[in-house]
Parts: sequence; C-alpha cells; structure tokens
Amino acid sequence: MSGEILVARDGPVATVTLSNPPKLNALTVAMWRALAAAFDGLSADDSLRCVVLRGAGTEAFAAGADIAEFATERNTVEQGKAYHRELVYGALRAVGECRHPTVAMIHGACAGGGLELACQCDLRLAGDSARFGVPINRLGFAIAWDELAALLPLIGRAAALGILVEGRMWGAQEAYDKGLLTRLVPDAELAAETAATVARICDGAPLVARWHKQFIRRLTPRPEPLTAAELDANFDYFNTEDYRIGYDAFIRKRKPRFVGR
Repeated sequence: MSGEILVARDGPVATVTLSNPPKLNALTVAMWRALAAAFDGLSADDSLRCVVLRGAGTEAFAAGADIAEFATERNTVEQGKAYHRELVYGALRAVGECRHPTVAMIHGACAGGGLELACQCDLRLAGDSARFGVPINRLGFAIAWDELAALLPLIGRAAALGILVEGRMWGAQEAYDKGLLTRLVPDAELAAETAATVARICDGAPLVARWHKQFIRRLTPRPEPLTAAELDANFDYFNTEDYRIGYDAFIRKRKPRFVGR
C-alpha cells in the first residue's frame, strides 16, 4: 500500500507529514483515516504547543485525493457519501479542531483536498513556487457540503466561486493576494521561516493560544443546518454521464468532453 502519515516530535512541536511522493502526496483512503487519528491524538496531548503539517519532500504539499482509488473506493453514491462525509471531512475536522496552533508548510502543489487541509490550519506559509487550486470541475464532480463549509469562512464567497467555477491552478503570489496565505517567502527560506514561526508560537502561553482558537471558532458565523435532501443531492453527480467522462479522461490523461447530462 502506498502512502502514509508520518508523525515526528521535537519537544513541544509535532510535525505531521503527508507522504506519498510518487503521487505528489495525494491522500489514499488509509491516509485520510490515519491523518484524522494522528490529529485527534495530538490534540489530546497537553505537552504540545504547535503542530506543523507538510508534505514529504519539496514537490508537493498534497495534490488532493488519490483519484486512482475512486474506481474501487468512491464509485457509487453510498461510497461517495462515506468517502467525503466520513473520511475527508473527518480529517478536515481533526485538523481544524486541533486544540494547538497549527502551521501548514507548503511546497509545490497544494490542490483539491490538499488545499482544504491547508486551509484548516491556523497559519499557512508557502514558498514562491507553490501552486493552488481545486480543479474538480474537470472531473465532473462537486465539492461536498462539509468540505465547502470548512473552506468558506477562510476564503469567502468571491474567492470560493472563482476557485470552484473556473477550476484553474494559480500561483503563490495570487494565493497570498486572495488572503489564503499568512506569509509568502522564497522557497529556500520556507523551512527557516516556518521554524521561526513555530518558535514564536511556542514562546507564547499555550493556554492562551488554545483559548484564542476556541474564541474565534465560537464567533465564526455558522449556516443553518442542511436538510437530508440537500445532503443527498450533493452526490447526484455520481449518476451523471459527465462524472464518468471526467474520471475516464483523468485516468487516460486526456481532455474531457463533457455533455451536460
């Protein structure tokens, strides 16, 4: 099985690494599960003061989900619901609700689920060669409600529409201009800037950091609860011809020709 979640400790700092280098750190089903478990465990550890989330190597933070698994792990409406509502959102929730300050260290590609994970961190630092996007419209499927709800408070309505409707990838400077990044530095300085950021966090009072995270979550507006019908309709794309066209084109490395049905 390819891909794993690595956790390393250095005193009060934990580094969680998304590791699947042959696929630009794309997350497998096992990795989504392991990531949620890792963050839940770290959140419960009062000796921690900061958690860094990064991708293995410097080619990618994470290129999203491992789409090659979709044929077996996410091929029906019921599988899709479990995949997104349990696996993906389970990991996003664990990162977003971590009691300790979290820092995303972003090299290279940060796309799809990778961008969603980075946006659940408190701070996002990127090297200038990083690139971002959620090009799932090329695959013929829509973002899940839970994932959009986790993303929207950070990026806002205008940026969300641009990201999802156009579906293009964009560079680090544009990501910084959109407000997605806390800091943008030259690639060669990313490790040092991340270390300096972590040191500043660790110099602060850990209880205060946890309280500030709790206060901000409490004051962030939340939408009305979704109905069961809305949640079900989110996965109607599984029954469309366009979804099959998009998936097949991706696997065959061809441009999809969508038909609108």
